[in-house]
Amino acid sequence: MRAPTTLSEFQLYGLVAPLDSHLKVHIARGISHRDPRDSVETCAEKHVLLLPALTSAALVEQQPLVLQYHNGQLLKGRITVNLVWYGSFTPIQRSIIVDFINSLSSPSAKLPSAASWWKTTDNYKGGSSALIVGKQFLHSAYTLGKSLKNKDLMALASKFNAQSNELSAITVVLTAKDVAVEGFCMRCGTHGSTRPVNGKPRTAYVWVGNSETQCPGQCAWPFHQPIYGPQTPPLVAPNGDVGIDGMIINLATLLAGTVTNPFNNGYFQGPATAPLEAVTACTGSFGSGSYPGYPGQVLVDKASGASFNAYGLNGRRYLLPAMWDPQTSKCRTLV
Repeated sequence: MRAPTTLSEFQLYGLVAPLDSHLKVHIARGISHRDPRDSVETCAEKHVLLLPALTSAALVEQQPLVLQYHNGQLLKGRITVNLVWYGSFTPIQRSIIVDFINSLSSPSAKLPSAASWWKTTDNYKGGSSALIVGKQFLHSAYTLGKSLKNKDLMALASKFNAQSNELSAITVVLTAKDVAVEGFCMRCGTHGSTRPVNGKPRTAYVWVGNSETQCPGQCAWPFHQPIYGPQTPPLVAPNGDVGIDGMIINLATLLAGTVTNPFNNGYFQGPATAPLEAVTACTGSFGSGSYPGYPGQVLVDKASGASFNAYGLNGRRYLLPAMWDPQTSKCRTLV
């Protein structure tokens, strides 16, 4: 298989060298980061392929993971999350995602919760970040067609920002399962910032695509059999929708990366062109005891068999990835 050379920033779930000496490698979902200095016309996705070292945990003590703070602006306080739905989403699908975002800043009576997961972002400099769903735009008519370029994503985000008066906001562009996006499957989502419009400051944006019919093995793991690596049985999606539950994982990853590194000068490890961020530094872990190809110990609903690790609003359940905690310099899971 040809190694990826463009568009993608790949993270590795990890590499293990078990006692039988068979090498197992699992390539994780790619999360791309866009440099805000790039223009709409010339913006290029930064990419990297992380090559693991062949080491044994029994012989080499793992060094603490440190995401350096680069003294830039973070998104703190009350943050409006505006949603651009591009393509066909059912009302149920939209409600799952809206409930998730609102759950992040609405403490649930049950623990572990989506809010307790998000609270780890409070440990980054500047205090808390409270996300509130704002306006929603439906583009069910596929006004830009069913095959989008990177510039189209930027245009959708920029158009919304031009109509918005929020000073602290994130625009999230969500594409339906039948929408092809440039570089999709080599990456499952991006975050970056739009250029200033009409004198307004640049605004953070996120894109996440529904991979259900295109590449669920790459972008909806562990709810689908992976394309590479150990072929462990997939988990049952907590909301009964592999594509949407996969989007939740990627959206959670990118929202955490956005508030802690919105303009490419916040918290990250490695080069700014290919940063490891709050969640991408911990890719592939959802519970204690995780290892390459195994998401870890999570909660399981006895009735449905669905796997999850966080309770949300309106009875929702979600599976959320590990996040790096600056207080401990470790990847933190909810269970």
